[in-house]
Amino acid sequence: MFQKVMASFGSGGAKVDARLLDRGVRPGGTLHGEVLLAGGQVDQEVDELGVTLLARVESGGNGKAPQTVDLPFGTVHLAGREVIRAGAQVRVPFEVQMPWETPITTVLGRHLTGMAIGLQTNLNLSSSIVDPQDIDAVPVEPLPAQHRILDALSRLGFQFAQAGLEQNRISGVDQQLPFFQEIHFTPSRAFAGVFTDLAVSFLARPHDLQVVLDVTKRVRVAKGGGLGARGQSFIGSFTVEYASLGRTNWEQHIESCLREVAEPRGIFD
Repeated sequence: MFQKVMASFGSGGAKVDARLLDRGVRPGGTLHGEVLLAGGQVDQEVDELGVTLLARVESGGNGKAPQTVDLPFGTVHLAGREVIRAGAQVRVPFEVQMPWETPITTVLGRHLTGMAIGLQTNLNLSSSIVDPQDIDAVPVEPLPAQHRILDALSRLGFQFAQAGLEQNRISGVDQQLPFFQEIHFTPSRAFAGVFTDLAVSFLARPHDLQVVLDVTKRVRVAKGGGLGARGQSFIGSFTVEYASLGRTNWEQHIESCLREVAEPRGIFD
């Protein structure tokens, strides 16, 4: 009886540990892994065993102070209403289908500063405190089309600064997840006098990719007189079809888009 009581408080109870079998995954791909469920000192009933994708997102807006939250964006149920015997070792394989809009976290094995995507393993035991949650980092590499656009920006002289996720929606585009990724670059020498920041967002789909460019443009003249201290944001987008990825000079295309935004549009621009 004492062992059963202690197990209900997490002492001597069943434990869980997840292991990712893939070194990385891409948006729209399948992440493979397995959960090791280790029985404790007594038999226990499993109410729920599952894995959940988590994204570290900046939440705020509407006058609220920004705060960082871990937002779930995909859950896979693995087991429930089953008994894990005392001392048993059970391996439960799993597959997680990554949403097409899953943010990327690494490029050629290099981590993008500011990004955190993880897989949380949850174990709920009948009449017990929930087992401590196990979270594993998930390396998400870019799709070939995403990599090509990032490479084009690098060739144009833009330098990666940081990346982050914002719990919001981009107006005018087809967005599925309740958050989006922004990959920030410092402007190239050719645009440094006009732009202060360039942010790229990717909205991938099965056959094509929406690329959103958010450029912060220096204000030449402030409305109150004098040189402008703050920038204005200009958003544009274009589509990359996977089937015809190699048929376009993307350096030339992106530079053309940016030069159009760089053109003065009025006395306060």
